Amino acid sequence: MPEAPDCLLCNSSRTARTLQDEELYTYYRCSVCKLYFAEPEQQLTPSVEKSRYDQHENHPQDPNYRRFLSQLFRPLVTLLPEKSHGLDYGSGPGPALNLMFEEAGHSVAIYDPFYADKPQRLTQRYDFITVSETAEHFFNPREEFDLLWSLLRPNGYLGIMTLMLQSPEQFEQWHYRKDDTHVVFYQKETFCWLAEYLNAGPPQFHGDRVCILRTRKTEISE
Repeated sequence: MPEAPDCLLCNSSRTARTLQDEELYTYYRCSVCKLYFAEPEQQLTPSVEKSRYDQHENHPQDPNYRRFLSQLFRPLVTLLPEKSHGLDYGSGPGPALNLMFEEAGHSVAIYDPFYADKPQRLTQRYDFITVSETAEHFFNPREEFDLLWSLLRPNGYLGIMTLMLQSPEQFEQWHYRKDDTHVVFYQKETFCWLAEYLNAGPPQFHGDRVCILRTRKTEISE
């Protein structure tokens, strides 16, 4: 049996195969940060991945879609100073979260490698960054979170929305796993590890989908 790859988030070698799904991927679990992840060599090509996203029908003015995004919008918007400047990272083919924050008086840039590929937006600094239904698609989650954290100003917020795994027993039958564009899966323990790694304040959890991390006052310089 091939050796399990190192963890894609914490780089630990303390990983083990947890499931082999013949129709999807071989999955591994990290015993350090509790991340579950698909075999990297089995991940989709960019063209196939984009073809999946092209099928999404998320319309910015759809009240049901906005209600869904409100799970992240509502707790985060209450934390922001007036006229904050944010980035919606992984905004997708039908950006809506940026509009919701703009309607609340903030300015928001969008970035998406397929639909808004504007690298200059990843060289600027932000008061908050949203990662809504995006983190589960990260092929290299450590690199992604390192990048996002580096773009935040002091006292900045990283708002993450992704369905969190509640127990190992849930994983095999979990509907969230059965989307072939979902390749990494988090637990609350994973985000606690991430907060410590990033030297963030204590993570704020809202339900089973939302985690908000805050930078400290002096750790990031302009």
